Amino acid sequence: MSLTLAILKPDAVGSSKAGKILAHLEGAGFRVRALKLLSLSKEQAGAFYAVHRERGFYAELVEFMTSGPVIPMVLEADDAVAKLRGAIGATDPAEAAPGTVRKLFAESKGRNAIHASDSDENAKGEIAFFFSEYDRIAVR
Repeated sequence: MSLTLAILKPDAVGSSKAGKILAHLEGAGFRVRALKLLSLSKEQAGAFYAVHRERGFYAELVEFMTSGPVIPMVLEADDAVAKLRGAIGATDPAEAAPGTVRKLFAESKGRNAIHASDSDENAKGEIAFFFSEYDRIAVR
């Protein structure tokens, strides 16, 4: 079993789809190991998405991620990172496979309902970004 991070984005939380997405992920075999509801500051969102700082969509992404509450969560499954990436689908819901989170719940490429870590190494850092060692006691 391995861990990964998912974030239900402001569009999913604001449109009352968070519970449906969480149920979908549990139905896909993920176990929730940690979860919280919070609002990101511009500084926090900027730091989290710093890898995209030079891309044209960075400012818009930071603005979007601070537009409402988000739900970061630690998920556990066999090969969790790859499994979650498959379960959420392509960034653009129009290109996402049927039955994926983004096909079912996302509004657009920019308002795509969920973030998922893209590697085991990034998952560790992203989990630590949102969950302190104290918070992660249940994850052990």
